[in-house]
Amino acid sequence: MATSVFLVILCLGMASSSPAPDPILDGGRRTEESSMGRKYEKDQLHNGENGLGKHGFTMEMNAFGDMTSEEFRKMMTDIPIPTVKKGKSVQKRQSANLPKFINWKKRGYVTPVRRQGMCNSCWAMSVTGAIEGQMFRKTGQLIPLSVQNLVDCSRPQGNSGCYVGSIFRALQYVKENGGLESEATYPYEGKEGSCRYNPENSTASITDFELLPPSEDALMHAVATIGPISVAVDARHESFLFYKRGIYYEPNCKNSTLNHAMLLVGYGFLGQESDGRKYWLIKNSIGIQWGNRGYMKLAKDQGNHCGIATLALYPKV
Repeated sequence: MATSVFLVILCLGMASSSPAPDPILDGGRRTEESSMGRKYEKDQLHNGENGLGKHGFTMEMNAFGDMTSEEFRKMMTDIPIPTVKKGKSVQKRQSANLPKFINWKKRGYVTPVRRQGMCNSCWAMSVTGAIEGQMFRKTGQLIPLSVQNLVDCSRPQGNSGCYVGSIFRALQYVKENGGLESEATYPYEGKEGSCRYNPENSTASITDFELLPPSEDALMHAVATIGPISVAVDARHESFLFYKRGIYYEPNCKNSTLNHAMLLVGYGFLGQESDGRKYWLIKNSIGIQWGNRGYMKLAKDQGNHCGIATLALYPKV
C-alpha cells in the first residue's frame, strides 16, 4: 500500500454556490437566459458535428445550465499532483487474457447513482462505491454505505468535509476507524456535521487498500479481476458538464489535473475492437439527469485520457 499521498479533490457539485438571481434584476435575468441560449446552441452545434463523425459523444443541457463559465471554473480549481511515495503496489500485468467487456453494475456490485448536491463529497461517494462492491463480492449483499459518515468523520485524516477530500485519506479513515456505517443508520445530509459514527452500527470494514500504478493496463486488470475501482479525473470542461452519451474525448483534458472523483465500474468498446473505440464505464455522483442516467463512457487507451489511471485505488475487505 502507498505510504503517503497528498491529493485532494474539488468535486463537481450539483448546484452553484452563488446566490439565486434577484427577480427584480430583469436585465440580469435576460443575461442569464442569453447565456443559457448560447450554451444550448453550442450543444446543438456539437451534436450536429457528432452526426458527421467529428465527435464520439453528444451533449445536452442539464441542471448545470444556469451556471456561468466563471462559476464552473471556480468549482473546478486545479490541484497539483505531488510525488507519491509508493510502497507495495499492484504491478503491471498483461491484459491479453482478460474479458473484452466488464460491467459490474450488471453483476450486482453497484448501488444506484447518488446526488451529492452542493456538498463536494464526490471523493466519499467514490470510496463508498468501491467498498460496496468488495463487500458484495465477499457477502453477496449490496448495502449502500454512509457517505455522510466519511464527510463528518474523516477530518483527522486530512479531509475537509464538503470542501475538499482525498479518496486515499477516506480509505485510510475506514481502515483506521474499524468500519463504516450504512446509509440506513447514517443517512446523507449534503452538509458537514459532527461525527456520529457508532461502532455498533458498523456495516463494512477494510483490512487495507492498494494504489495502482498509473497505467491503463494495470487499471484494466484491476477492474476485470477485482471489481469497481475508485478513480479521479479532470472534469473542468463544459463538454464534461453537458455530456449526454457516447465515448467522451476532450482534447483539452489533462492527465495531471484531477479534480473530480468517480467510480470505475467497467470497460468495453463500440463497433469493432479494431476501430479503437474503447471506453471506460464510470459512475458519477451528480444524479441521473447527467450523462447516461448518471454514467459516462470515457475514452480508453488514449494516453490515460483525463487522468483516469493517475490515481486509482481499491479496498481490501
